[in-house]
Amino acid sequence: MSSENSQTKWGQFIPLATVFFFWGFVAASNDILIPVFKKAFDLTQGESQLVSLAFYIAYTVGSLIYMGISLLMKEDLVNKIGYKNGLSLGLIISALGTLLFYPAANTGSFTLMLAGLFIVGLGFSLQQTVANPLAIALGSIKTGSQRLTLAGGINNFGTTIGPLIVSFAIFGSNANANTDASIESVKIPYLVLGLAFLIVGILLKFSSLPERPELIEEDDSQDKTEKKSALQFPQLVMGMIAIFLYVGVEVSTASNLPAYMESKLGFLTKDIAPYVSLYWASLMIGRWTGAVEAFTENMSLQKILRFLAPYLAFGVFLAVNAIAKHDLTPFYIYGLVILVLIAADMASKGNPARMLLIFSTLGMVALGIGMLTSGIVSVYAFTSVGLFCSTLWPCIFTLAVSGLGKHTSQGSSFLIMMIMGGGFVSVFQGKVAEMIGIQSSYIVGIICFAYLVFYAWKVSAILKAHGIDFDKKIAGGH
Repeated sequence: MSSENSQTKWGQFIPLATVFFFWGFVAASNDILIPVFKKAFDLTQGESQLVSLAFYIAYTVGSLIYMGISLLMKEDLVNKIGYKNGLSLGLIISALGTLLFYPAANTGSFTLMLAGLFIVGLGFSLQQTVANPLAIALGSIKTGSQRLTLAGGINNFGTTIGPLIVSFAIFGSNANANTDASIESVKIPYLVLGLAFLIVGILLKFSSLPERPELIEEDDSQDKTEKKSALQFPQLVMGMIAIFLYVGVEVSTASNLPAYMESKLGFLTKDIAPYVSLYWASLMIGRWTGAVEAFTENMSLQKILRFLAPYLAFGVFLAVNAIAKHDLTPFYIYGLVILVLIAADMASKGNPARMLLIFSTLGMVALGIGMLTSGIVSVYAFTSVGLFCSTLWPCIFTLAVSGLGKHTSQGSSFLIMMIMGGGFVSVFQGKVAEMIGIQSSYIVGIICFAYLVFYAWKVSAILKAHGIDFDKKIAGGH
């Protein structure tokens, strides 16, 4: 991509960002469906977790279907139908999934509900394959990872308000209704969601989004061999492992936090929710901070926004918890932890490899502090992992698809497949916890971060050898 193409194309980026919002909205809303389904269908805790499994496994299955079709066609599917059509098709598939909620609610079928969620996830798989590289492509390469960070921040806005809206739609304004909701009440919110998918799909079809965006090619004047597959690029193969482990440490840190707080600190289950909420809000705080460079190239304004954006996101977290009538007193001190994030963001200077190195190192430090301390200090150490995970997805994604050229969408599909790491690493940490205790089990996360530090160091050399240097592009932009 030409480095002259410096400005983010907001007219194209904003409609694209709505898709990122949907992913967050639905993924977080699943946490509301789990207790509703558990009670309505009289499920065990294990059976109720099939909701998460059906949704996340769809990403992997969707990627496999996508690659299978591409093999049969002997041409990459997204390159054939175009990026814009790929997004619209993904949204239509997701809309078809929401339609299944109607007969599922009428017949009281848990299997049909799961099938509906699975099909929604299949649509999301295609959308993610297209939308992530597209977000990078809508402007200069030097702000590509920042645009993806901004899209992630919009995704986190979806995760913040999704559960509130779905909970209100199912239970009404009675907060004490708990999970006493009939399965019928799930129908309307998901049919409305399906309608939103269709409307956005049609709008994107007629939007100004490019069918085939400019993609980053390797400068391979010395190498005359034509690469036949994305898997021939080492930055992608190593990036696939990185995505698997990154999603793994992000999800497992949060999913094991309640067990730690209950067993080691004596918290009641009902009092843990705000801390889990703070973990996911930390991702939003970090992403809003990391996205600053996508807004402006004015260095003075960037410095102001770097301090303003994270505290604005922190304010959203406080407001949501104030509405939920949680005591905010314990959380104000977290404002100091956010200063570490701001310093790390400034030190990275917008280079995705350097950002990955710094943030992964801080993730290891945070987990180490959490393992070696106790009380609220350990809770905030584990929670701050959300801050340091916040920009890792766009960093890894940008580095892994840089230089892939026409193989970009295929490479993107391989990366989306690795989202399954969220399930596998969580289960693995759970097993480790049974052997060495819940607090010590966070060693699993430290190992995940250690690989990410290695990838950040290694991928810089790989890309520089092929004429891709993010520092040069950054230096040339100011």
